[in-house]
Amino acid sequence: MSPLGKIYHGGLCAIERPEIRVSTHPKDFGPGFYCTELQAQAERWARRYPSPIVSVYEYVQPNALAVLPFDAMSEEWLDFIVACRSGKPHRYDVVSGAMANDQVWNYVADYIAGLLTREQFWVLAKFKHPTHQVAFCNLRALEHLNFLESYEVGK
Repeated sequence: MSPLGKIYHGGLCAIERPEIRVSTHPKDFGPGFYCTELQAQAERWARRYPSPIVSVYEYVQPNALAVLPFDAMSEEWLDFIVACRSGKPHRYDVVSGAMANDQVWNYVADYIAGLLTREQFWVLAKFKHPTHQVAFCNLRALEHLNFLESYEVGK
């Protein structure tokens, strides 16, 4: 096992004991507890709330977990997000990779609806700044997430 460094969760309050929550809106990598390696991104997430808080964790990844890393936006990444956003379950404990943010999600929705081809999707789906997310998809994965601290983010 080796620590992967610090990861961050931006939200309404400090979360010392993360939980898996099923959202009414499907997420990129399915139900889970979402974090990022990018501190600035977690702070942007937190600023959506009146009292923005970033929780900081250390993640130690044991070999026993089924981990799916997407190192870049790819055909496999797109297919996985389409499946998860369509409500299909997967077998992974942890999934990481780029986010299909609101703009990119609109392109994914247009692709699913047949309004865009794959080629058109890739032309449109360029990020203005890097994004990253890690989804801890089950309780087994959360056992390897250690809370370190939390801090308030200025508006």
